[in-house]
Amino acid sequence: MMIDMWSDEKIHEFRETLLSWYDADGRATLPWRQDTSPYRVWVSEIMLQQTQVNTVIPYFERFMTRFPTVQSLAEAPEADLLKVWEGLGYYSRVRNMQKAAQQVVGDFQGEWPKTMKELQTLKGIGPYTAAAIASIAFKEPVAAIDGNAFRVFSRLFKIDSDIAQPATRKEFFELGNKIIDPVRPGDFNQAIMDLGSSFMTAKNYDSENSPVKAFNAAYLDGTESYYPVKSKAKKAKRVNYAAILVQNDDDYLWEKRPEDGMLANFWTVPLVNIDEFIDDADVQWTDDEIKIALEGYLLKNYGISASLSMVEIKPITHVYTHQKWYVSVFSAVISSDTPLKQGNWRDFETLMQDPQPKIQEKIWKAMQIK
Repeated sequence: MMIDMWSDEKIHEFRETLLSWYDADGRATLPWRQDTSPYRVWVSEIMLQQTQVNTVIPYFERFMTRFPTVQSLAEAPEADLLKVWEGLGYYSRVRNMQKAAQQVVGDFQGEWPKTMKELQTLKGIGPYTAAAIASIAFKEPVAAIDGNAFRVFSRLFKIDSDIAQPATRKEFFELGNKIIDPVRPGDFNQAIMDLGSSFMTAKNYDSENSPVKAFNAAYLDGTESYYPVKSKAKKAKRVNYAAILVQNDDDYLWEKRPEDGMLANFWTVPLVNIDEFIDDADVQWTDDEIKIALEGYLLKNYGISASLSMVEIKPITHVYTHQKWYVSVFSAVISSDTPLKQGNWRDFETLMQDPQPKIQEKIWKAMQIK
């Protein structure tokens, strides 16, 4: 990474300009900025991963009402935790949060580690989150490098390193540590976040009105659109699923998923990975062949004899980190007192109290069940 590093005088001027703007126009009213205790900062930062601020606010407030302390989070039943998190997705995050809370309570006697290095010993806390907590809650002068920081710093200094490469984060971290304000490191990091989500967004940026336009090398020579440099990620793998929607009077077949694997411990209608279900991946099964095979699956695993129909809707899609699910829905209405081999019969109002993943919400919506 070759950059034209600023003089000490210019760094000082940048800090003053940035923090003056932040004091006047920053998002100080955000609920996690009004109280910068490490627990609240941590919860907000985990929620804000892959999720927009406006979406997070009501989730954050509900979460803090239900789990106001790290102790209450550490002791929470997992089902309660998943239900409060429902809709945010990336459920491994909240499971890791509980493990980290248990570490704070058990290993640190309820006292939060105060440095970026120590914070990274907690489950699910990486360099960015650790730096955010350490700088905001404990005023350690460490740069929090996220997507906003990559955008801001790459344009300020015209950095052409590929931000998709792990080594690049270290380069940006070292740069950020050189220019971060040592007295107000938390405010500095939050100002960079605000700058990256307002005047210096990925698209439709407005550097002409940016408070730091005089420092923005890419803006000054008209090359902003080139930064940051990022190689394309691998395309998510397509995975085909079948959702089996079986209704018995007012009840639906409903089951809790295994404790490991995708959607662990969530409640759904039976979801079958068709790609795994078909023994020979090179053979293209017709919809009728899949339907007949699923009827056999339903009888063998649940003790339900039913004639399934494929619902005439487009496959329901949902993107996970490395997979894109295409879910076809097969349905049946039965009237039988045959005992279930597994699963439960639940009426809709009752099953809605169980934690369920986003893909299940999409299934209800596609079927117009509410």
